[in-house]
Amino acid sequence: MLFIILNALFCIAFAGFAYVNLNDRDSFLWVPIYLIASIACGLAMFEMYFPVFYLVVISFYLGYAIKLFFEKDGVLDWITKYKQESIVQSMQATKPHIEKAREFFGLLIISAALAINYFIAI
Repeated sequence: MLFIILNALFCIAFAGFAYVNLNDRDSFLWVPIYLIASIACGLAMFEMYFPVFYLVVISFYLGYAIKLFFEKDGVLDWITKYKQESIVQSMQATKPHIEKAREFFGLLIISAALAINYFIAI
C-alpha cells in the first residue's frame, strides 16, 4: 500500500513538473523527462513494472545529471564558485547555475523514484 501511495505522489508531482516546464525554452527536453517518469510511476501504482525500461531511463537521467554536474556553470561551479547559493530563489538569466542545480536534483529525484520501482519489480 505504501508503494501505491508513493507512486501516486510521484505520478502527480512529475506530471505537475512537466506542466510547469511547458513554457520553458528547453521544454522539448524536460516535458518528456518528467512525463516518462510520471507515466512509469502511474503504471507502477497498478503493479505494472518494467525493470529493463527503468534501467535504460535511469541511465539516461544519471548520464545527463553527470553532464550538468561538470559543465560550465553547472553543479560543481554552483558548489565551489557560487558557494551553494540558494536554489529556491527566482531564476534569472544571469544565474544559469541555479537552473542547472535544480535540473540536476530533479534528475536525481526521478532516478530515485524509478530505482525504487526497479527494486520492487525484481
